[in-house]
Amino acid sequence: MKKDTEKVTWGETWRLSLRAAKLLENYTPGLFLAAGMDAVVSAVTPYAAVFFSARIIDELAGARRAEVLWRWVVIAVAVTGTLALLQHLTTGWRTARDYTHFYRYQGIYKDKLLSMDFADLEKQETADRLAQIQQNENWTGLGIIGVPEGYVQLVKGLSGVIGAAALCAGLFLTPTPAVTGPLALLDGPVGLLALGLAIVVPTVLSPWFQGKSDEADSTEAMSAAATLGNRIYGAFGFLTYGAESVARALDIRMYDQQTLARHYVSENRVFSADGPLARIKAGKGGLMMAAAAGLSALTTGGVYLYVCLKAWARAFGVGMATQYIGAVTALTVSVGEMLRWLMYLRNLTRYLRRTFEFLDIPNAMYQGSLTTEKRSDRQYDVEFRDVSFRYPGAPDWALRHVSVKFKVGKRLAVVGENGSGKTTFIKLLCRLYDPQEGQILLNGIDIRKYDYRDYMDIFSVVFQDFQLISQPLGANVAGSADYDRAKVTKALADAGFGERLASLPEGLDTQLYRDFDGEGVQISGGEAQKIAIARALYKDAPFIILDEPTAALDPIAEAEIYGKFDEIAGDKTAIYISHRLSSCKFCDEIAVFHEGRIVQKGTHDELVVDEGGKYHELWTAQAQYYDK
Repeated sequence: MKKDTEKVTWGETWRLSLRAAKLLENYTPGLFLAAGMDAVVSAVTPYAAVFFSARIIDELAGARRAEVLWRWVVIAVAVTGTLALLQHLTTGWRTARDYTHFYRYQGIYKDKLLSMDFADLEKQETADRLAQIQQNENWTGLGIIGVPEGYVQLVKGLSGVIGAAALCAGLFLTPTPAVTGPLALLDGPVGLLALGLAIVVPTVLSPWFQGKSDEADSTEAMSAAATLGNRIYGAFGFLTYGAESVARALDIRMYDQQTLARHYVSENRVFSADGPLARIKAGKGGLMMAAAAGLSALTTGGVYLYVCLKAWARAFGVGMATQYIGAVTALTVSVGEMLRWLMYLRNLTRYLRRTFEFLDIPNAMYQGSLTTEKRSDRQYDVEFRDVSFRYPGAPDWALRHVSVKFKVGKRLAVVGENGSGKTTFIKLLCRLYDPQEGQILLNGIDIRKYDYRDYMDIFSVVFQDFQLISQPLGANVAGSADYDRAKVTKALADAGFGERLASLPEGLDTQLYRDFDGEGVQISGGEAQKIAIARALYKDAPFIILDEPTAALDPIAEAEIYGKFDEIAGDKTAIYISHRLSSCKFCDEIAVFHEGRIVQKGTHDELVVDEGGKYHELWTAQAQYYDK
């Protein structure tokens, strides 16, 4: 991984910029064509006014022929009107693409997160990388989001250079009438050299200073400081705003949390008047910007002096003087802008490095190619064979030498204390992770040989930290806007949500939560859990896995779910994780986890009588509360 301090080459600049452009074009087709057309028209349009104004002024200052004036006026109106219309069309085209692009380009990161190995997704390093990338883009526009603007300005600058060069060519080609004294130098090598230096030196140095100013604002240290500052403001500056504030309102009021929030906000000074950003603007960054502006003014002054002297020597009239002043000034501005944006792209390269380092995180998990057999009898045999696993960077094993074989169509309960490896066991079964040792087999074949997506489709899982989205109830259950309404209704009824569904005025079309609809329904944690179970049932996969599915349910609702569980699961293989051992009685087999190992297996009746076993210990600890 290249460090930000590592030198940026022009080769790397063009390579990463072109790669970014291709990627963005995939997500917003036509983005660069629309932007390029708008840039060309925008750059050329002002020169038409300069050209025609010069002709009209010359005629007014000279012969003042009515027919000539009218001809120039008509042509000027026609050309400038056409260009104005074209400008309106290209700007509208580009604006439409820009609006679309603003939302679509985020898909680059979403698609990467959805496709990367889950092990990498869960790493804090991955979250930090993405947060830094998004911080840079949101704070300074530096990153992949800045490439289109750099492209537009380069095209605009190049078009401006070509247009200005065409209009000011006569300034150098038109000879000065025979004069004596200092004016005689205007057409000579000395005069042209002086003009060239007056134009080239400031034009080159001005964007260089501007680039250095931009670098000072966007150093690695400043990016990190700004990221922290924005995180603090995001977490504490808006504590009482937004939908989440309603959920936090009770704690905020009871514990006066706004006082703590004010402390963190006031202590972070990164964006304050005496903070590091302000010091840069008042110091090196500000001086560089002042130097850039001063050199640009010197260029303009030199151009005015040369053109006025040549006009004074009667090389051309006042109209052409106007054209040449406008053209040469525009030429210097266009060249300066091109150089400035070249420096911008070069500075952008450091941020593109980070973006592509994130996007290029490799997928280490073998994806497989075998198709999972779609068996009508749902006869899937799953076996853990001496499986061991530890999380990346963790010193201890989460699972160690786990061996177990599922009985197809049966109910397996997985129990144990917190941290015993229960949820890790499920993550390995669903192939969110691959074990470091041992094998997991499906119908005798290592699951790594199956197509990844195809394998995951045989599982329906309700995790502890499941999420519903602010969309209609039916769409939440089906995971789609188009769904089988009868099947969704049955899944909700089976999950114990039937009575609540009947009370909803819009039925399956009822909006959950109020993010998008003020009339949306705020559901309780227990209701949300029933909807999540219904979602797993709707998928109708051969395996249904419930990871603490009744944690938010009251005892009556819990008993209702347990009582209907056999009917709900049907011919599926059901795996059930629970801390409440009373719920395990209906299961065909129980696997007891302790410190990453399976220490016991059997039915409830078999395990509860083993007084020296872990299950009896857990049961006894809970039973004392049930007896009271």
